[in-house]
Amino acid sequence: MTWNIPNILTLLRLLAAPGVAIMFLYFARPWADWYALVLFVVAATTDWIDGYLARAWNQQTKFGAMLDPIADKAMVVIALLVICGFSGMDPWILLPATLIMFRETFVSGLREFLGDTAGTLKVTRLAKWKTAAQMTAIAVLFSTGAFETYFNMAIEGMDQATFDGIRSGEIPDEGGVIWKLNGMTYSWWVGIILLWAAMVLTLITGADYLRKAAPHLKED
Repeated sequence: MTWNIPNILTLLRLLAAPGVAIMFLYFARPWADWYALVLFVVAATTDWIDGYLARAWNQQTKFGAMLDPIADKAMVVIALLVICGFSGMDPWILLPATLIMFRETFVSGLREFLGDTAGTLKVTRLAKWKTAAQMTAIAVLFSTGAFETYFNMAIEGMDQATFDGIRSGEIPDEGGVIWKLNGMTYSWWVGIILLWAAMVLTLITGADYLRKAAPHLKED
């Protein structure tokens, strides 16, 4: 193993993956949501930085090539599990999350089976867009969780008539109910659209990898 800066960044990204879930064990919401969001965004940023540095400094290694996709998959899978949990298993999130995790497991199994010939499953440009869409969707949905917690705190003990009065403008919005509601609603829709787009890209790239691996799966 070669310990250079790109590889160290990749390893830190791998270690940050379980840290996203751990935030919810030691911090109350919405702080857990914000800490998880910051940790996830910083870790996701290193995905671009370590690749750029490895190419710029000519420090591409087998260890880095092996660890990089593992770190990406660990981040995505663990974060999606956390989001599915705090969303109450919302089907709009659960379905694409399930298909994304299925594809990641399937492709990892293909690479393991192919062994020395796994080079046929090189990461494509579309797969990079897939990863970017996944990570952006996850970051946005973490903010949705924070806004939802703020909103629930703001309307705690509030009756329907008061809530309707605030929404109509008849009652002053001293607790910031509207901006919290808007933040929750808009971030949810943006996150869902990105997550479903990521799901489509995930399935397309998964099918492409299966097509490339097919010749190596034939019986002798």
